[in-house]
Amino acid sequence: MIIRERYIRQISPFIGKPLIKVITGIRRCGKSTFLKMIAQSLTESGVMPGNIILINKDSLEFDFIKNYLDLNNYVKHRIKDLTGKIYLFIDEIQEIDGWEKAVSGFLADKTADLFITGSNSRLLSSELATYISGRYVEFKIYPLTFSEFLKFREGKDTGNLDQEFGLFLKYGGFPGIHHMEYDDEVIEQYISSLYNTILLKDVVAKNGIRDVALLEKIAKFTADNCGNITSSKKIADFLKGQKSGGSVDTVQNYLAMLTGAFIFHKVNRFDIKGKKHLEIHEKYYSGDIGLKHVLLGYKTGDISGHLENIVFLELLSRGFKVEIGKYNELEIDFIATKGIERIYIQVAYLLPDQKTTEREYRALEKINDNYPKLVLSMDKYLNENKAGIQWKNLVEFLTSNS
Repeated sequence: MIIRERYIRQISPFIGKPLIKVITGIRRCGKSTFLKMIAQSLTESGVMPGNIILINKDSLEFDFIKNYLDLNNYVKHRIKDLTGKIYLFIDEIQEIDGWEKAVSGFLADKTADLFITGSNSRLLSSELATYISGRYVEFKIYPLTFSEFLKFREGKDTGNLDQEFGLFLKYGGFPGIHHMEYDDEVIEQYISSLYNTILLKDVVAKNGIRDVALLEKIAKFTADNCGNITSSKKIADFLKGQKSGGSVDTVQNYLAMLTGAFIFHKVNRFDIKGKKHLEIHEKYYSGDIGLKHVLLGYKTGDISGHLENIVFLELLSRGFKVEIGKYNELEIDFIATKGIERIYIQVAYLLPDQKTTEREYRALEKINDNYPKLVLSMDKYLNENKAGIQWKNLVEFLTSNS
């Protein structure tokens, strides 16, 4: 089991505290294994294995737990003869109707230290979630970063770093691919099956969608425009041109469902000069680069977009809040903020000439604050640090410990 140290560090200060630990992320990104990592660390610290209760709603073993009453009865039965602190882990809790009532009761009664996972970003925004409002802390888990991908590849017949990054660029970061043969057809079939499961279980079934064909067209259009300015109206106009129907409101609702299931991430824009958030012209990025390839096929011509998507997910995994920057008519790929820390980032495939270099640096040169400014590209051995703007090789950035 590969320990995902970044997330362990994030959650460790909250273990044993009277708060519900809520772990969210796309299906098969590693949430279940993360729970097992925490459970293992508890047993290593001296907790009796019997005092750790793990309920996995993806397992038929727990199919009988349909609602909050079933959950409450099962847990109370399991703990009745136990002594000492109890640790309760509930995986994919959204599959239990009214789960919030049971979890709120467990917290009020000090039944156990609570850890729950869910595969929808709106897990905590329902009306019922008011039962646990103010009494939880959320941790977002993402598919593997490139550094984590390399750990999974240790001991295999690996090539050099550039070859490894080529695999990551094609296959993405779902941990399950490392149980497969590293073959394009095999990996594509696995991720395609995973995408269909996410779409059907976490979008179609959860929201009662009838027009699945329309949903799939919206998903493909969004994937094809990752990193580009996208709006519900733009998608609706495209669908109208395809004679597919779909009003702006319908598109907006479907996009919210797709982002809710972490298939895509919506990124808002920030006007740096005006110092205000913009309500229009947002961008979307794929929840994993492998999903994008399954929807569209692997397009080598969109290498810049793939790299941008990878950097975006890397920043999220490092705990940054990420926005798109605007300075007059110039665009900054990412403004990454964490506490008082901020960094401006431009992403390019290559900087082959002075004109391209000047274009990538221009927007950053306009920003006159003292936060770090960084240009990332796949070039090797460039010396393009100027005016306080640092250049860095993109792969080197992904494998750094920042």
